[in-house]
Amino acid sequence: MATLNLGATVGEQLRAQGVSRRGFMKFCSTMASVMALAPAFAPRIAAALDKAKRPSVIWLPFQECTGCTESLTRSHAPTIENLIFDAISLDYHETLQAAAGHQAEEARTKAMQANWGEYFLAVDGSIPLANKGYSTIGGVSNVDLLHQVAKGAKAIIAIGTCASFGGLPKANPNPTGAVSVSDLIKDKPIINISGCPPIPIAITGVLAQVLTFGQLPELDHYGRPKAFFGQTIHDRCYRRPFYERGQFAETFDDEGAKQGWCLFKLGCKGPVTYNSCPTTKWNMGVSFPIESGHGCIGCSEPDFWDWQGLYRPLSTTRWGGYQALGVAAAAGVAVGAVAALAARRKQRPVGEDQT
Repeated sequence: MATLNLGATVGEQLRAQGVSRRGFMKFCSTMASVMALAPAFAPRIAAALDKAKRPSVIWLPFQECTGCTESLTRSHAPTIENLIFDAISLDYHETLQAAAGHQAEEARTKAMQANWGEYFLAVDGSIPLANKGYSTIGGVSNVDLLHQVAKGAKAIIAIGTCASFGGLPKANPNPTGAVSVSDLIKDKPIINISGCPPIPIAITGVLAQVLTFGQLPELDHYGRPKAFFGQTIHDRCYRRPFYERGQFAETFDDEGAKQGWCLFKLGCKGPVTYNSCPTTKWNMGVSFPIESGHGCIGCSEPDFWDWQGLYRPLSTTRWGGYQALGVAAAAGVAVGAVAALAARRKQRPVGEDQT
């Protein structure tokens, strides 16, 4: 972890690390955009972050694969997002911290005591209930540690689909009895940032909004920030015009696939998956799975692993208790086609044939 001035504000810490005012304002403008705010909010975000004290964050890893941490820390070059994470007080993170054993647990305890009621608890990984001994930290079960640390948290950020919904450990037949954070904690605000792994900027955006406005972001019915999970992959997919024209790739190497046709028939779950992959993308905005030629697997949705096959189209797949997703998707296309036709008619000059 980076060496930090414990009394510094976010702005002071960023300046100490060489972040220019121009780079900082660019980041704030991006944050305003991804949070669906007007550009005029960028200066307000900048002013708030500049004066805000670095929030204490305690990160607990449970039944997970470290993919969420990899997503947050891996990049081709240092970015302003990395520096924002350097500027928070990440007081406990088993994978990233230098301390180990008793020293690590002592650091967590001290951070909790010093910031009681004000620290953020970040959790990745599901929690096993079938046997507490399946996953422990310092001899303490995940269940007991979660309840212990959650008591003094201002809010909890469930990072990744495992912490948000149970994820892969919960997949049928769920041998560990895996559950999500929200299954156990009922008296604290919980923000679910799902994905396997989640998009890094979603975490940054949540922290920026909390520091700027002093309140949690607007959430959807699954407890996810609407700024990032308010629309489906399908809504913003560049292949959607092919979907509406009925042009589908039949195999991953046919002519349709080479021409960028829709991957719906190859199992793409984009029509029923809510995430911002098409706009934020991955690897510093280089691409996302559909752009790379592979359909969306729906990793930000509950129970995605049990949808009876990654490569079966939605029309032949059961999504939990919903049986008619294929019909619903087709109906959505029909509505979209009617709306598009109506829009084209409105744009025609008066007197032109409207048929």
